[in-house]
Amino acid sequence: MIIGLDANEANVLRRVGSNEYAFQVLWQLYRQGTDHQWVIYLSHEPQTDLPQPKPNWQYRVLKPGFFWTQWRLPLDLLFHSPRPAIFLTLGHYAPRFSLVPTMVCIMDLAFLKFPATFRQSDLWQLTSWTKYSVKNARHIFAISQATKKDLVKYYGLEPDKITVAYPGVDQLIVKEKSPIAGPYLLYVGTLQPRKNLDALIEAFSSITHPGCQLCQLIIAGKTGWLYQPKAVKNVQYLGYVSQEKLGSLIKNSLGLVLPSLYEGFGIPVVQAMSLGVPVLVSRNSSLTEIVGDSGLYIEPPFDAPAIRSGLEKLLSLAPPQKQTLTASALLRSHHFSWPAAGKTILTTINGKIEANVSATNT
Repeated sequence: MIIGLDANEANVLRRVGSNEYAFQVLWQLYRQGTDHQWVIYLSHEPQTDLPQPKPNWQYRVLKPGFFWTQWRLPLDLLFHSPRPAIFLTLGHYAPRFSLVPTMVCIMDLAFLKFPATFRQSDLWQLTSWTKYSVKNARHIFAISQATKKDLVKYYGLEPDKITVAYPGVDQLIVKEKSPIAGPYLLYVGTLQPRKNLDALIEAFSSITHPGCQLCQLIIAGKTGWLYQPKAVKNVQYLGYVSQEKLGSLIKNSLGLVLPSLYEGFGIPVVQAMSLGVPVLVSRNSSLTEIVGDSGLYIEPPFDAPAIRSGLEKLLSLAPPQKQTLTASALLRSHHFSWPAAGKTILTTINGKIEANVSATNT
């Protein structure tokens, strides 16, 4: 049976968020080995760290790449033979039209909940293209129960049309030496408005807690849309940090802080939990689902005073409290694994193929 895969989300150099999800799921489908014939559709030549071709795993590069899901991919699925039995998009945008049953992976619906935090051009595309993709999909994979609930709420979907396939975490490399001199609190993620970084910086700048003397706030991640880094005392921007350096950066921090207004999941949070680093996150969206009782929370309204209160709780943890919290977090982090995500997706694909075959033979 031929299965088509749009893997463009994975086919980038500096992967964050949805790119990492697509990359890891792609590798899991490659490793889990089936009798299926996989055809991986790309708009550009595959990066060298994507799975290597083999008899049942081949790449199909379709050019040109502009508006690729709107016309180039659909035309190929329409006219090229043999067609896939199922087509999975490792992202929000399915082919605009397709005779092949499609599946999509939805990260979050932040563009519907906080439209003012997006550029107008991106907002229009996310809103329009995600809507047709979701409405036309045979099945949808969400990265959290929170995203699944939002899909039901905003698109009126039946819950059984959506399967949650949680992201996992890689075993990050940790070196002995800290990459930052002195104590520091850490944020990891793309720099964009819904991450609430201005409020975090304001909260950090107003802390008088003795545990934060000579402390820095380290902000790691590439600059996204509608955000301009600010020159503030004891706040350092690192830009994008590679996976090879991220483990040491997280492990040596006083704690990881994610003050977001909304998260579909939050991979850096689970990475910190897996390394025994305390986490402070907003009590909203998927973050309570991920952290449970194994971390500290920023309470509504998620403004600077609320974040400062959370930071002070983090800095005030006594050693026994911190040990209990991080031990619990380590155990909880084991619930999220890439093999489990791959297995969930593959099992669902197989179920849909069997259903199609049964319907054809009836």
